Amino acid sequence: EKGSAWLRTNIGRAKISRAEIIKNVLYNEPPLGLDWFDIPMEPADDFNFKVILPLCEVGHFEAKAFFLKKGEDKPKWPEGPNIVINVEPAESCCANIIYNAFVRQFGPNKSGEKYALMKKSWIKELDQEDYAVIPPSGTFRDLIKELDFIIGELGCTIIQLLPVNPTPTTFARMGRFGSPFAALSFTAVDPAQAEFDPKATPLEQFIELVDAIHARGAKVIIDIAVNHTGWGARLHETHPEWLIRNPDGRIEVPGAWGVRWEDLTSLDYSCKDLWVYIAGVFQTWCRRGVDGFRCDAGYMVPVPAWRYIIAEVREKYPDTIFFLEGLGGKLSVTRDLLNRAGFNWAYSELFQNYDRRQIEKYLPGTDHFSKSIGLMVHFAETHDNNRLASRSNLYAGMRTALCALSSQSGAFGFANGVEWFATEKIDVHDSPSLNWGAACNQVSFIRRLNSILKFHPVFYDETDLKMIQTNQGNYIALLRHHLPSGKKLLILVNLDDFNQTLGSWDPHLIDGHLFIDLLSNAKITVDKFKGQNSLLLSPGQVLCISTDRDDLKLFSYAENKRFGLPEYAERKRLRAKAMEVLCFYRGVCDLGQFDLDQAAKLLSEDPVDYCRSLNHFSMESRAVTWKWPRDEKRETMVPPGHFLFVCCDNPFHARIEKKRQVIACERSLLKADGKFFTLFSPLPPSAMDRSCSLKLTVYTSEKGRHIEAPLLFLSNAKDVKVKRIFSRTDLMQNPLVILDTNGRGGMLRAQSFWGELKSRYDALLAANLSQTYPEDRWIMFARCRGWVVFQGYSQEISFDCLNKFSFDYNLASSWRFHIPVGQGEHIVLTVKVQMLDGENAVKILFFRHPAKEKTKKLDDSKDV
Repeated sequence: EKGSAWLRTNIGRAKISRAEIIKNVLYNEPPLGLDWFDIPMEPADDFNFKVILPLCEVGHFEAKAFFLKKGEDKPKWPEGPNIVINVEPAESCCANIIYNAFVRQFGPNKSGEKYALMKKSWIKELDQEDYAVIPPSGTFRDLIKELDFIIGELGCTIIQLLPVNPTPTTFARMGRFGSPFAALSFTAVDPAQAEFDPKATPLEQFIELVDAIHARGAKVIIDIAVNHTGWGARLHETHPEWLIRNPDGRIEVPGAWGVRWEDLTSLDYSCKDLWVYIAGVFQTWCRRGVDGFRCDAGYMVPVPAWRYIIAEVREKYPDTIFFLEGLGGKLSVTRDLLNRAGFNWAYSELFQNYDRRQIEKYLPGTDHFSKSIGLMVHFAETHDNNRLASRSNLYAGMRTALCALSSQSGAFGFANGVEWFATEKIDVHDSPSLNWGAACNQVSFIRRLNSILKFHPVFYDETDLKMIQTNQGNYIALLRHHLPSGKKLLILVNLDDFNQTLGSWDPHLIDGHLFIDLLSNAKITVDKFKGQNSLLLSPGQVLCISTDRDDLKLFSYAENKRFGLPEYAERKRLRAKAMEVLCFYRGVCDLGQFDLDQAAKLLSEDPVDYCRSLNHFSMESRAVTWKWPRDEKRETMVPPGHFLFVCCDNPFHARIEKKRQVIACERSLLKADGKFFTLFSPLPPSAMDRSCSLKLTVYTSEKGRHIEAPLLFLSNAKDVKVKRIFSRTDLMQNPLVILDTNGRGGMLRAQSFWGELKSRYDALLAANLSQTYPEDRWIMFARCRGWVVFQGYSQEISFDCLNKFSFDYNLASSWRFHIPVGQGEHIVLTVKVQMLDGENAVKILFFRHPAKEKTKKLDDSKDV
């Protein structure tokens, strides 16, 4: 049939979609699907059509193609649901390696030396008498000291912090320290996790930690449990209506797996104003530099609430990671939260699957889930589980490797202490030892695993996983195949840590003359029998087998790049930014033959010239350059339709704010010359000029330097309006200077604060006495001071009485005062000042406004 094909989609319309979600909650406006539009598809051959669309916005999108027969206007739709496209931040493509840190555990008991103290008899006696005996906690600064080890040595790219909020220490305290999940405030930090420092508040010390993590090229995720609070939380006072109560008035407590958490109080998410408050909580932490959130028991909060909260956060911080802890919840709810609500990642439960039968059943499903819905993160161990090393070091190493080497896009995590074979279970009410610094450890083993995850292509996106074990035995053989490069690895894991087993696989799937284990650099001898490859695996043995000797080179590369993103992730980020610039000029359209890799290369070499190359309107780049530190002290003007190109010798985070409201935020990209930059896309045009702030955190010497610089986003020329009337509040926030001239070198220069002299050049009349040419001015009249007197009561005419200031295009300036005259009455007085054209003279007019019988104004019949 003759006709055309179209794709109906909302790809590229995330902002419209978010606006509909937000307005539905705030103003009860029904969503109208304004984000959907049709885009034509190009013929691929006589029977097929295709379209290549840019994906440069994070979020959940859908699409469906239809055929329109020539001469008809009724589309033909294929059967089945819409295609679902979930777009993640570009760097999520690989190396999502999470180190779960409990700040409290980095204190005196980190290595176990102080544990015996808590067994003293006198402490037990105090406990029995209900005294609160709380040992010193680890602090943010304690954790900062270990970041070079965690990020640089172990190779982790994300630090995930257990909750850092204040916890109950006396009232309703559970355990020795109190639970970090019993938050007393969602936006405050626990002062116990800070050093006493007169120069830095606990919150400022938390930001020191965030900056230190970012300075090392890693991200920070905080754990936040918003479905409940701790007992005695601030919300109990400010919003008691948000607590869920039983008919008898008892406050409900949450729970899971048959356990009730009696130190917590449930929040009522039928209250939509609670949604708005919680969205503000997340935005507050984003403003402090947090990159994402582990949402504890997120399945207990309704999907519509999450949908609104995430839309609000993404409106200002689009790359924020929402990480679902859905353990104990239904898989269907997890699917909804990752699809409809906008979550990015979720916990996998591989750590709770132990033998071959369980893993064969579970792993393929999570692999499909990771590719189609959202990354499932394989944790070797969480704070909720018994320590792996409490069984044996061999078992801990095997399970750690299993979770790492079976992950998609390197989405792998472990709790602090796993690297040191810690055996004491993490009790969130206490501070058990991490076994830190133990001679027997798996530090180098985890570093090896993480190097493979960061730099081998089979742990990037676009990788297929296939279980290819053939014979019986408690083991798995997992084939990893990176489709773009053709690279393959074979993962063999003996799940039995007590017995040997024979592992075998089909040689047609991966074969070669040389087999090398990337975990040990050892050559592996493979037996071939009856058309199968086989290998005897010792108890708990894990092999990561390559047939390419060049794969060993990645470890040298890893040694030279201990901090920052892998090169592959950096390229992905450059591609995403290149598409963003393209979409600004062309909109969402078929990319066709557009070479994205070449575009990313050009962008990294010369971002301004790349913008120029896509500008079809003129030869301009339409990019305004802001460079640190050169431009820190000046106000930079940005015309409408222009990019803001921010560049620096060091990596940085940047955001644009207006009155503490974030308008846009960016993380720096790496230029080809080794320096750093970002491009802020043009802001929507405004009817008036907008004064904003550029806030930068520049990472130098493993810490952050915070900078604020003024920006002025200009309106379109046709919309330009000059503000002529300024209120008292306007002037207090932004004092003005008035300049008037006489056309022959004389000058009037006055402060909007009437009567004040702030500069040696201030004067109501600075005369040029020469008749023929300009020369140094003589100050003839510095300022005018006056008083209003009524019945012996005097009041100075000063800024204290100023109501407003204005000027007109005839260069006359006016100050309007409301001047008290006693007994609760006042007069309105305008002082108008203007230089006389061509003369060394100034005219000052005093005008008393009629009272017009208004109360509180002095009657016109009474003179002053």
